[in-house]
Amino acid sequence: MRRKSRILLCFAVLWVLGIAYYFYSGTALSRKDDWGASDTLSRSKAHSAEDKVHGLETLPPGKVRWQDFDQDLYVGATVVRPGQDPYARNKFNQVESDKLRMDRAVPDTRHDHCRHKQWKSDLPASSVVITFHNEARSALLRTVVSVLKKSPPHLVREIILVDDYSDNPEDGALLGKIEKVRVLRNDRREGLMRSRVRGADAATAPVLTFLDSHCECNDHWLEPLLERVAEDKTRVVSPIIDVINMDNFQYVGASADLKGEISFRVWQCGGSLEIIPCSRVGHVFRKQHPYTFPGGSGTVFARNTRRAAEVWMDEYKNFYYAAVPSARNVPYGNIQSRLEMKKRLGCKPFKWYLENVYPELRVPDHQDIAFGALQQGGNCLDTLGHFADGVVGVYECHNAGGNQEWALTKDKSVKHMDLCLTVVDRTSGSLIKLQGCRENDSRQKWEQIESNSKLRHVGSNLCLDSRSARMGGLTVEVCSPSLNQQWKFTLNLQS
Repeated sequence: MRRKSRILLCFAVLWVLGIAYYFYSGTALSRKDDWGASDTLSRSKAHSAEDKVHGLETLPPGKVRWQDFDQDLYVGATVVRPGQDPYARNKFNQVESDKLRMDRAVPDTRHDHCRHKQWKSDLPASSVVITFHNEARSALLRTVVSVLKKSPPHLVREIILVDDYSDNPEDGALLGKIEKVRVLRNDRREGLMRSRVRGADAATAPVLTFLDSHCECNDHWLEPLLERVAEDKTRVVSPIIDVINMDNFQYVGASADLKGEISFRVWQCGGSLEIIPCSRVGHVFRKQHPYTFPGGSGTVFARNTRRAAEVWMDEYKNFYYAAVPSARNVPYGNIQSRLEMKKRLGCKPFKWYLENVYPELRVPDHQDIAFGALQQGGNCLDTLGHFADGVVGVYECHNAGGNQEWALTKDKSVKHMDLCLTVVDRTSGSLIKLQGCRENDSRQKWEQIESNSKLRHVGSNLCLDSRSARMGGLTVEVCSPSLNQQWKFTLNLQS
């Protein structure tokens, strides 16, 4: 089976939608409900009774059940006026979002096995932390209501809304009337992670759940997550993310094999990251951020990415800098406390992560001077599934490694695994073959020329050319300015 991989130059600093067990150091908060210290049977009975009488509970003064919250009044204050762009504020169709009821039905996208599974009732309660900045009121309200509607009442202790200094403080403040909802407001923009940390610090349940502010939870989304965390508190778990269309807000099921967060720090510091197939949460995916970041979104992303590389990737960070040279000029602040935390927790090196968590990832080695896909416009050099003595061609770039993964080595070989590009006949127009790599074989020696934009065969002074790719395969031709001879590696490691 072909070895598929992704090049190590675009690692994930994705938004996190998952559950994490939260450890407190010091005595700032006392968490009395450690699930390991209670009597399981009595708690199970208590929870069952609690759920049955939930609708009869007396609410604190000023609180209402979500069913009694005035959606029309809350959402109506910020509707899109005639002639206004419905995408302008949130980068999704706010008009369509505002039309939907706060408790709209969404399709149950779980596997049939999940629908018939009985979940434990004696699970730890969770604090659900939702951060937002200038979110559409209708989307934010649906997120809150879906948590309350789709979760057993005893498993949601509270919903903590952290308003990251939205223009209108009432976006969050008005939702504080809903049962179990607490609202915190930053007095300046803090960003996603600081806002989540503030919510975590205020939480009182033993498990934290983090959601984006434009989500809709599906049936029984919470129980399978909590069950895995209850079995092992070092787990960080995530639902499968379903897609909510940004134009018409149709709820679409996602594939169960969607790639999720890599999460270096979780694995390296003794935890594990799991995607739980029986838990589904819908999310509105937008093509751009609806709001600005202090300093610009590009600068913030570059800073955060460089910090992650400096703290977690050890010597492998050099591959990141080779892929994004401009990142070396981005200030990333003081990381001393992060490095000390890494040492204090006994976190493993990044090499351990590559060998144990992601062994299928093909990483450049010290012999490589260029690596990854060999691109020509939107096409890439491809083995086409051929092996020894087979020809090579071009195919649409898919960015998944496999047949399109190549390396140019210091000894001037262009390699795919243990096969090398070979010029069998050193005349113009001759086909390139894949043959087993052999040291000092002059037929397999190549060099980059013209600012690394071409590959020239050393022995014949002919250039790799794609003009005959559709008719038989790649050839070597007299070097020329032709676009058929323009090739670029994804990652060039030469200084």
